[in-house]
Amino acid sequence: MKMPIVEGLQRYINDKNIRFHMPGHKGKDLLLEWKKLIPQIDVTELEGTDNLHDPKTIILESQRLAAKTFGAKKTFYSVNGTTGGILAAISAVTNPGDKVLIQRNCHRSVYNALILNNLRVEYIYPNYNNEKNIVTGVYPNEIEEKLKKNKDIKAVVITNPSYYGICSDIKQIVKIVHRYNKVIIVDEAHGSHLRFNRKLPISAIEAGADISVQSIHKTLPAFTQSSMIHVGTDTIDINKLAKMISIYQTTSPSYILMASLDMVRAYMQKYGENKLNQLIEYIEEGTTLLNTFEGINVFNSAQINKKDVFDFDITKLIINIKGISGEQLEYILRTRYKIRLEMFDHFYGLALCSVFDEKDDIDRLVYAVKDIVKNRDEKLISSSITEGNTIADIKYIKPQVKLPLHKAFYSKKKSIELSKSLGQISGGFIIPYPPGVPILCPGELITKEIIEYIQFLIHNRITLLGLIDEERKELEVAII
Repeated sequence: MKMPIVEGLQRYINDKNIRFHMPGHKGKDLLLEWKKLIPQIDVTELEGTDNLHDPKTIILESQRLAAKTFGAKKTFYSVNGTTGGILAAISAVTNPGDKVLIQRNCHRSVYNALILNNLRVEYIYPNYNNEKNIVTGVYPNEIEEKLKKNKDIKAVVITNPSYYGICSDIKQIVKIVHRYNKVIIVDEAHGSHLRFNRKLPISAIEAGADISVQSIHKTLPAFTQSSMIHVGTDTIDINKLAKMISIYQTTSPSYILMASLDMVRAYMQKYGENKLNQLIEYIEEGTTLLNTFEGINVFNSAQINKKDVFDFDITKLIINIKGISGEQLEYILRTRYKIRLEMFDHFYGLALCSVFDEKDDIDRLVYAVKDIVKNRDEKLISSSITEGNTIADIKYIKPQVKLPLHKAFYSKKKSIELSKSLGQISGGFIIPYPPGVPILCPGELITKEIIEYIQFLIHNRITLLGLIDEERKELEVAII
């Protein structure tokens, strides 16, 4: 009996990989009886099981406990991940035709919300540190300038922390947004753990954000697709938000995912601070050791001034080895050491840590990175190396908007080879995955720099969503 997905997952399990990728449970049981519980708790809305779309008993109580634990005024569960939460949050604070200010490196779900709600958009661009080759945060004063010039902005959407753990001055940004009487939504997909330890950056709700949406499954030990929507202020219309959440969630919500959220909340409330203290200690010890070796750099906020990186989440290990690309590092760790990273770019490999990582996990990663440098295997490196124009980089990508996002998305389109697309207007998205941040959005001008960067990513085997024909390297352009 052929079962391709089951068989593929079984091969992954049999490899006994060390997991430095999401979800945060790392394949370990939160409760010893969890495996036995799963088929039994996979139920539907019955007497005694409540209803996520109109919670009155056990789900309502669980969400109330979550709000208290995460410091929110009200918390909703999202079993459609943070994507569903972002769609609902933006829909709840806007009306069709409104303008929103968004961080240009927001997740694709933010753009989808703009399209679905026919919203106008103004962009704030993140900064780029040339020395470290990494995208940093957004400056509060630049957000204020946007709000001064665009008085019709209804809401601001930013990402904090970034996929790489880099944080902007979220507290100051919130103050500025509220000074102009606007609503701020924070995509906090990668920051659900921040609340539980003072050694980590401040969480969005603690900073005063109106809404924070968190992927609990990314950095805490919940099952994939388990997220929460937190309301932090009284400015949010709770009834409208609840309606929008109901629109963007399945009418058959998974009780397995809701139970996962319930258990993780209880676990973190009881053990979170101590477990994070241990994890931070393991990471600090390991990264300090690695940074003493010539040719190894594990990024930390001390390497960049406070203006570029206001704060940094140490649980994201951003590893660079001189002379080895991120793609090569991922390949070597996976094939030789059975260590799976969360993602890589040209310069870095990203190891995502959670409260379920033990000292032995961190030690094995540290050993592997040291061993790669100490016993540098040029044959192994060359077998994974790909050449490309490293000048073509995201720091040069600031697309010009030629058509409104909504109009371009619904326009007539044609397919065209990437190499022949110069000067055309994109009809779709081109999105490296992970992290799901668009290089091109519908309505943006395709420039030489953008073409070179996409070609560079293709050459380096980065997964790209949006190419119509991967073999011919075709993409959609708008017919105007």
